[in-house]
Amino acid sequence: MSEIVLTRRALKDLDQLDRPIRRRIIERLQDLSADPTSHATRLTDSRLGSFRFRIGDWRVVFDIIDDRVIVLRIGHRREIYR
Repeated sequence: MSEIVLTRRALKDLDQLDRPIRRRIIERLQDLSADPTSHATRLTDSRLGSFRFRIGDWRVVFDIIDDRVIVLRIGHRREIYR
């Protein structure tokens, strides 16, 4: 079981979302803590982060350091990679 750590930027991204979307993302992040790489995809450009996790049209970009999942950004798929 990995610890999920949200950066300030990720918390700000999460606060800007509508309540149902926010709830859905939080539930999926809890699922992510069990096995972070099971549904994750490695990003080819590591400037944004190492992995991404897809939740419908939303993306969670994160790094894995030791036994912690560091969530860097949360955003819509058309905006997150800019």
